[in-house]
Amino acid sequence: MSQQRFDVLILGAGAAGLMAAMEAGRRGRRVAVLERAEQPGKKILISGGGRCNFTNLHARPENFLSANPHFAKSALARMTPADFIGLVERHGIAYHEKTLGQLFCDGPAQQIVDLLMRECAEAGVRVLVSTSVGEVRRDDSSGFFTVVAGNDAWTAAALVVATGGLSIPKMGATGFGYDLARQFGIPIEPCRPALVPLTLAGEELRNFAELTGVSAAVTAACGKRSFREKMLFTHRGLSGPAILQISSYWSERENIRIDWAPGQTLLAPLRVQNARRDFAAGKAALRAQLPARLADRLLEIAAPKSWTNAALDKLEGRLHAWTFTPNGTEGYDKAEVTAGGVSTSALSAQTMECRSVRGLYFIGEVVDVTGHLGGFNFQWAWASGAAAGRGVGC
Repeated sequence: MSQQRFDVLILGAGAAGLMAAMEAGRRGRRVAVLERAEQPGKKILISGGGRCNFTNLHARPENFLSANPHFAKSALARMTPADFIGLVERHGIAYHEKTLGQLFCDGPAQQIVDLLMRECAEAGVRVLVSTSVGEVRRDDSSGFFTVVAGNDAWTAAALVVATGGLSIPKMGATGFGYDLARQFGIPIEPCRPALVPLTLAGEELRNFAELTGVSAAVTAACGKRSFREKMLFTHRGLSGPAILQISSYWSERENIRIDWAPGQTLLAPLRVQNARRDFAAGKAALRAQLPARLADRLLEIAAPKSWTNAALDKLEGRLHAWTFTPNGTEGYDKAEVTAGGVSTSALSAQTMECRSVRGLYFIGEVVDVTGHLGGFNFQWAWASGAAAGRGVGC
C-alpha cells in the first residue's frame, strides 16, 4: 500500500472543503483534498439553476438554524458576503442580485468551481477525485490520522470533514460524515430534510390537486416564524420559496398558516355601501388579487352561508390564516439541505475543531448549522471552511 503524508487532509471537494483547502494552503500547509465523485463541486454546479446563488448580501446569524443559534456568529463575522464577493470580483466573474439580496453568476456556476480550483492550485493544494474513502483511523500516540482509499493511504495531523449532508442522494450524498463523527464519539443532532416541499394527503390534497402549477405571493408561517415569498401548488402538495423556507421550521403534525394576501383586505369591495354581497361578488373580489383558479377554489371551500358583516369578518380572517396540516415532506431527494448534523457543542466556534479530538474538524452542511434559502448555505460553507482552513496547524 502506497502512503503519502500531508499536513492537512480534507474529505470532500465541495464549497466548504475547497474553501478550507485554499485557506490552509495559503498558510503554507501541505494539503490534499479527497473527493469520491468524478469532479469537484458537483452541488455548486447545479445550484441556482446552474448559475450558483453563491451568497446573500443580508447574511446574518439569524438566517441560520442550529441547536445553538449563537455558534455561527464567529465564523460568519470573519468571512462575510463582502469577503467572498471580493474574491469573485478578483476573478472577473460577473454577477447580479436577483431578489432579496441573492447573488447569482451571470454565467454558469462552473465559474465558481474554477475560482476555487485556481485558488487551490495557487496554494499548492492537491485535489484528488474519484477517491472513495474506505477507512479512517487515528493513532492515539502520535495523534495522526490515516485515510485509506483502495490501495492508497494518506496521513496527516489534521483531518477536515466536509462531506456534506444527506440531501440530493442522486448527487452522491451519503451519511459518511455522520459515521465518522460517531466513530470518534462526536454527538449528532437529529437530521431531517430542510428547504424541502411539503406533502398533503386526504381531503387537503383533493381540495387543491387541480391547482398544480398555480403560484401566489403569500406569507407562510409555522409557530413564530414566517416568510413572505411565493408559494406553488404541486401534484403532491406545496412548494415554492415560502414553503421551502418554512419547511425548515416545520415538524410532523404541525400546522402551517398561509396568508393569501399579506397586507391586503380581500373582501373590501363587498364592504362598500350598497355593494352586492353574494358568491359571485366574493369570487370577483378574490379574483382581483389572487390567481383565478386559486380564488375560486378558496371560495368554494370557505364561502359563508350568509354574507353578513360577521360572516365577511370570519372569511377575511380565514383567508389571512388558512391552515394546512402537511403529512410529510418530499424527503432528501428534493431537499436542498440537511438540517441537524454534527453537534456544535462538540466544536470550536473559532476553528471548527472538535474539542475532544485534536486535529479533527467538521465544516459545511455536515454541521448542525442550516441556512435559509437564497445563498445563505453557501455563505456558511465559505465561512466555516475559512475558519477551519485558517485554524489547522495553529
